[in-house]
Amino acid sequence: MEYDDAIDRFIELIDQSSRIVFFTGAGISTESGIPDFRSPGTGIWTKIKPIEFQDFVASEKVRTESWRRKFKGNDGMLAAKPNLGHQAISQLIRHGKASTVITQNVDNLHQKSGIPDEQVIELHGNAGYAKCLSCETRYELAELHSQFKKLELIEPCRKCGGIIKTATISFGQSMPPDAMNRAQAATIECDLFVVVGSSLVVYPAAGFPELAVQLDIPLVIVNREPTPLDSIATLAIHKEIGPTLSFVVGIN
Repeated sequence: MEYDDAIDRFIELIDQSSRIVFFTGAGISTESGIPDFRSPGTGIWTKIKPIEFQDFVASEKVRTESWRRKFKGNDGMLAAKPNLGHQAISQLIRHGKASTVITQNVDNLHQKSGIPDEQVIELHGNAGYAKCLSCETRYELAELHSQFKKLELIEPCRKCGGIIKTATISFGQSMPPDAMNRAQAATIECDLFVVVGSSLVVYPAAGFPELAVQLDIPLVIVNREPTPLDSIATLAIHKEIGPTLSFVVGIN
């Protein structure tokens, strides 16, 4: 890839750091073939209206439609593999340069790249399993898919009778307080905050890079398109994510 002053400075910042936090959005996963949600004309939500959390809870018919969508469109995400961007971040975690990944993604690709669960903070949950909204009992999707094919619905939780939902955060659903608290603590403790593939328009998640700047922590943004926080970043690099991160980290 083209080597320039911004790339040189990014490498320098990584070399100087030992507690890097990566904040990732949909842009890192599009290079693994997973479409994003918001891009005009191509985003999933421009083609199909998202289901609100309150509607899911209130209506069995809506829940059935939600599960129908899930099982119809789940194969691509489950089959996706980490790309060079995920691998570069994973290498920095393994080498002790980076401490944490805060992600808006639900695709499990950071964990697939080898990053331990405890070092991945999922702000919007995980699409790879489901859980009861009442008692949080975990359910595997393969089991639920078999049930849905037989009954065309998902039965209540066998432990408490609660509603079962994919372990993602839907529109109108509260952000997980534990994940938000962990993300804040990781941001406060880091010495370099790197945004990768996020448009930085969704709050409260986008507040974490702002917090880093308030604490005088260097902020690097790597995203194909400009973001609203480019003006306050130490560096804003508008290049392809996988090639950029792999070059900076030194992997092929």
